[in-house]
Amino acid sequence: MTQQQHLTELLGLPVVDFADVSAKGDLPAADSVAWRVGVDPYDDEGGEDFEERWRRFLGTVDPAGVRAVVIGQWGEPYDNDSGEVVSLLVGARDRLTGLRAVFLADLEMEEAEISWIEQSDVTPVLEAYPALEEFGVRGGSGLRFPAVRHEALRRLWFETGGLPGEVVRGVGACTLPALEYLEMWLGVSDYGGDAGVADLAPLLEGGRFPRLRHLGLQDSEIQDEIAAAVASAPVVAQLRSLSLSMGVLTDVGAEALLTGQPLTHLAELDLHHHYLSEPMMQRLREALEPAGVRVDLSECEEPESDGDDGTVWRYVAVSE
Repeated sequence: MTQQQHLTELLGLPVVDFADVSAKGDLPAADSVAWRVGVDPYDDEGGEDFEERWRRFLGTVDPAGVRAVVIGQWGEPYDNDSGEVVSLLVGARDRLTGLRAVFLADLEMEEAEISWIEQSDVTPVLEAYPALEEFGVRGGSGLRFPAVRHEALRRLWFETGGLPGEVVRGVGACTLPALEYLEMWLGVSDYGGDAGVADLAPLLEGGRFPRLRHLGLQDSEIQDEIAAAVASAPVVAQLRSLSLSMGVLTDVGAEALLTGQPLTHLAELDLHHHYLSEPMMQRLREALEPAGVRVDLSECEEPESDGDDGTVWRYVAVSE
């Protein structure tokens, strides 16, 4: 998924909306689905705020059986940050004893533009649930992620239109020995995406996350610089898949990848949403596909020109 859409699956479980299924009176087994809990601030019929719905959720399902929780809208996201939601999750730690996956802020564009979602320090969720295996966050405004140690986390991802450099540095300082999958939508500076290549250095050096097999550094306006850094990054040798998609990748960045370290050990190289020329795309295919690498070159974008001064504009896939 490269757009702002509701999750359909978490921890391999189908997502169901608690309000919908509880209204029908036909609840699935607590451990058979990922539970989406949220409220519509424009819905006058329900009458519940998020805390009331959360407490009803815990009182209706078997909380010890819940394995995955998807947090939806908790109110007006640009007025209320996720701090209250984080506190409610932390406060339920003694009841949600089987929780293994959390996605925070599952809001579609119609509910809130991704840049409007006000986040907070989300690491208390990790600290409260030492057995958590998957953790995803949508929205970068106000997001904080200081360095933590977590022994069980396997998947960590951030969907933003602008990921603060402070968050990138925090992740790079974490101790996550089980981490296999890391994805970051870095976004653009206009929406808080101020991370530079230097901020990525701890992630690219290798050794920080010994079990990492997928790395996604995506949706960046400095995608060429990132590609050049990745081309010589030690971490690439341990990866099975690499994504530099959704950003402003041009022939300059692709050339760096082709002339850098071999990528033929990868199962997949995802470059979708890019600004590559047809000859460069052909070179990538010829260099990697015979070795069995799946190369995703879909969504080839065309630069936009300003007719007045000839300025050329290229855009990431997700920003505002």
